[in-house]
Amino acid sequence: MKDEILKEIEYKKNLLTDAVEDLNSNIFFLIAKIHDQVVGTISFGPCGTDIKKCTNNLLDTIGELGSLYVLPEYQGKGIGSVLIHSMIMHLHKRGIEQLCLDSGYKHAQKKWIKKYGELYKIVNDYWGENSVHMVWLCDVKDFINQT
Repeated sequence: MKDEILKEIEYKKNLLTDAVEDLNSNIFFLIAKIHDQVVGTISFGPCGTDIKKCTNNLLDTIGELGSLYVLPEYQGKGIGSVLIHSMIMHLHKRGIEQLCLDSGYKHAQKKWIKKYGELYKIVNDYWGENSVHMVWLCDVKDFINQT
């Protein structure tokens, strides 16, 4: 999976560059900062390749919540939850009614099942034998009052 992770990092770097450099970009990021240090990120934009592939392009018109990263030393302090909530509020203000998200990481999958509940799609052996990729489709209004 090391190669896949490196590809994902490069992809996310390109997303961020596009979002910053193109004023008409349909991708946007929120960041969490403590003092002058960026400690976390989250993005929203068109659904990515994995979601398209896993859903046979059925969610192509739904935007994807992604790029949720918090530096390891700041994890477990609620920063990720604040980023998610802030993005949900931003989407709601923009009139966006649905979002999708996905994960192939077992650790994240446990958290997302707890937070987002019912899965839209599970793809077995997506990343290799005994590994699954999960996709959620969520209504923004369902998460407005959550913290």
